[in-house]
Amino acid sequence: MDIEFLVDKIKIKNKELLNLDKFVIDFTSILNKDNIEYVIVSGYISILFGRNRQSEDIDIIINKMDFKRFEKFWSKIDNKYECIITSNKKNAYEDYLLEHTAIRFAKKDTYIPNIEFKFPKLEVDQWTLKERKKVMINNHIMYISPLEIQIPYKLFLGSEKDIEDAKFLYNLFKKNMDLELFYEFNNKFKTQELFDRYIK
Repeated sequence: MDIEFLVDKIKIKNKELLNLDKFVIDFTSILNKDNIEYVIVSGYISILFGRNRQSEDIDIIINKMDFKRFEKFWSKIDNKYECIITSNKKNAYEDYLLEHTAIRFAKKDTYIPNIEFKFPKLEVDQWTLKERKKVMINNHIMYISPLEIQIPYKLFLGSEKDIEDAKFLYNLFKKNMDLELFYEFNNKFKTQELFDRYIK
């Protein structure tokens, strides 16, 4: 696998796709075609770039949409995916998404892996959507959280798995990141001490 970090995108070439990669590519293809603004955050990002670990869910923040557009999206994916939280699209929209609670989509008759699908809740969610980074993997486009916030956020979560994700991404991309912005988010999440202890 070759990774090329460019100003406007990251290119991944010659990656042997995991089943999880194919699942994410399939779902984000639908989002791309429907012009739905989204950003992938959390654990899958390290897997995308080659970290060898398992994940059951893919966290995606979707720019807030009205019910009419959500209903259209639901109908578009309904032949292949199902919501494993509720089968009622109005309930999914009003009682979950509008209440800042994620819903989950999986391929029909399966539960794992699944997409954790949610609207932005915090200011950092909005920032992450606005500043999302384009990734091209074998000519498919998807959008991920900027690494400058992704790594401190994983440190903030604090489990051994999250810290190892942060370490993997930092060592892979430390020469490509905006370090001033990176340290700014370390301060924001109060993770500088963790960074100094486990990564630096």
